[in-house]
Amino acid sequence: MHSTAEAPDQKMEYTAYSSDKYSIEDARADIEQSSINLEEEENSPIPEVAAIVSNKDDPTLPVMTFRYWIMAIVFSLILSFFNQFFWFRTNPMMISSMVIQLLSFPIGKAMARILPAGPLNPGPFSIKEHVLVSITANCAGGTAYAVDITIIQKVFYGEDFGFLANFLLILCTQMVGFGMAGVLRRYLVYPAAMVWPANLVQVALFNTLHKEEELAPGQWSRFKFFLVATFAMFLYSWIPGFLFPVLSSIAWICWIKPDNLVLSQLTGAGGLGIGTISLDWNTIVSFLGSPLIVPWWAQVNIALGFFLIAWVMVPIAYYTNLWDAKKFPILTPALFTRDGHTYDTQRVLTNNILDEKKYDAYGPLRISTFFALTYGIGFAGLASMITHTWLYHRHKLAAQWKQSRGHSEDIHHRLMQAYPEVPDWWYASLFVLMTVIGVITCEVWDYKLPWWGVLLAVAMSAFFALPVGLIQAVTNQQPGLNIITEYVIGYILPGRAIANVTFKTLGYISMAQALLFTVDLKLGHYMKIPPRALFWAQCMGTFIAGLVNLLTANWLLGSIDNICAEDHKTFNCPNARTFYSASVIWGAIAPDRMFGPTSIYNAINYFFLIGFVLPIPFYYLKKKFPNTMLDYVHIPVLLAATSMMPPARAYNYTNWLAVGFIFQFFARRYHPEWHLRFTYVLSAAFDSGTAFMVLVSFFIFTIRDAYMVEWWGTRYDLCPLEGSPMIAPPEQLQQ
Repeated sequence: MHSTAEAPDQKMEYTAYSSDKYSIEDARADIEQSSINLEEEENSPIPEVAAIVSNKDDPTLPVMTFRYWIMAIVFSLILSFFNQFFWFRTNPMMISSMVIQLLSFPIGKAMARILPAGPLNPGPFSIKEHVLVSITANCAGGTAYAVDITIIQKVFYGEDFGFLANFLLILCTQMVGFGMAGVLRRYLVYPAAMVWPANLVQVALFNTLHKEEELAPGQWSRFKFFLVATFAMFLYSWIPGFLFPVLSSIAWICWIKPDNLVLSQLTGAGGLGIGTISLDWNTIVSFLGSPLIVPWWAQVNIALGFFLIAWVMVPIAYYTNLWDAKKFPILTPALFTRDGHTYDTQRVLTNNILDEKKYDAYGPLRISTFFALTYGIGFAGLASMITHTWLYHRHKLAAQWKQSRGHSEDIHHRLMQAYPEVPDWWYASLFVLMTVIGVITCEVWDYKLPWWGVLLAVAMSAFFALPVGLIQAVTNQQPGLNIITEYVIGYILPGRAIANVTFKTLGYISMAQALLFTVDLKLGHYMKIPPRALFWAQCMGTFIAGLVNLLTANWLLGSIDNICAEDHKTFNCPNARTFYSASVIWGAIAPDRMFGPTSIYNAINYFFLIGFVLPIPFYYLKKKFPNTMLDYVHIPVLLAATSMMPPARAYNYTNWLAVGFIFQFFARRYHPEWHLRFTYVLSAAFDSGTAFMVLVSFFIFTIRDAYMVEWWGTRYDLCPLEGSPMIAPPEQLQQ
């Protein structure tokens, strides 16, 4: 899971577990509904863990069974393919591993009934098998960050190092962090003080699923509800997704006078989206994930941050012509010349390295004012995370660090002694092997990153992994390293775009992957999964994901004409195009030229100071006025609100927040039993139904260049806005 304080090129999804308080209360309520009783005298010293995690274990339960291998491999293949496929789409989406968690339960039970009893079917489908299937799928569920390097190389830089080079880069960037997790487990997994609240809801859901549901007459089970909701969303998704696409972005205010540019900028889907309505689940969740699983307090902070940044700061900056704002579209990640034309990066590069003479002749790079502000907000968010953590969590972090150094054992750590631990040399060997692969890959192929650059990137990720992990284990907030890594290598090796993104991926994602593995190790610790089984499960899921991600990307790049073009109707690759823009800004042009003393964007650097100072007054105001609305103000989350813009559009946010209000405020407050029972299930069902529809539509229509007959409801130019990738001329809509 990526940090909420990231630069605009990040891959990020808001988590359901952003709040310790909220997630634990929800999980405890769900556990209490399930009537799980724990013995007080022999339990975790942490009350939240004692209330949710079972203090019993049965070491005889089967884990890596035939059923596990079949489901883990199949689900990993499916999830990694689907998520990489959707990553290219104009409205991308991610299918969460919660879908696999729900689907694998009835399938595992069915396999236990159908298969003949014996070694292949050792009794009932166990909770440990279920957990291991979900963890494997979770490792396979994300899209490998390094795939975007392959995409921008092929599409924007005109180079291709071949499948082997691409796969080795993906493999080392995804798995070098696993070696770090072997060290981190002593400090972030074993100690009782390291709670990782995000896992408590997962534990609650597993326990709830494996307890027989006591259903009232006529009451639906969770699984029946999931199937019906999935089928309903599958049928409905054909309307906005194929038959009537205008329903994806109903800019009804803009339609009043569509030729008015200011009205289009403020209310159009390609502008600030005021009043724009979306009736398409894919559009609503495409960049921010499902609003059904994000706690209300976090959504309030996201809403405040979005309104202040997108609807206050941006219009003021744009209409006062800050940084020549009116020469460019109001909201775009595209790159421009000083006079507002598209910036042709190839005109300033020689062998994909900046040529200073060509650059001086062609002129400086310009970006939209909004794009520049998003970087500034990213700077502020990173700095605010440091101050916020110090003010609110320093005593807790210090206390838990002291406890972790003593390896304080609780009942869960003692129960885990029944299983052989993974030897340190397994993790060490994997770490060394992946680092060596990274060095060889960058030396053999022309990534323009020397061997010492690979070692520096890995060293940075290793250095920050423990302190960032301590923060995340307590606060569920993960400060990202992509801003730091981009800055560092941008100054050390200016002019090298591919070297910049390669260094960033090695430095940023290695740490993020290390903590992703650590989160799952803690989940395995809570659920008493044998460590060696967990090791191989994580390795397998990660390997499958990297391979399938790359194969899927290569297939799409080779089979779809004009893919990743800004005006492509279905596959305009918004994330990859933003990643490309970042490679030019931080790599080719470099931070000194973009944000240095001679740049018009130099003032952006002051956002570091603003972010560092901003949490301080709120901290003291909360102390002076306790138990007020100020208690819910979380500056890092607020500043991270627009971290996905661009490529996300403003109307993605407004509709996401509206749906979140319905479920996380209204349903939770007025229908708490229904909310606890079905909200997460409904989210997974909607994701699944939409995903199936998109995939069926692709193989039946898109891949054969067949589209819906043109009519008013299929037009994308109802509210034209110059420079908007949402708008394409009618003759391009069938491309």
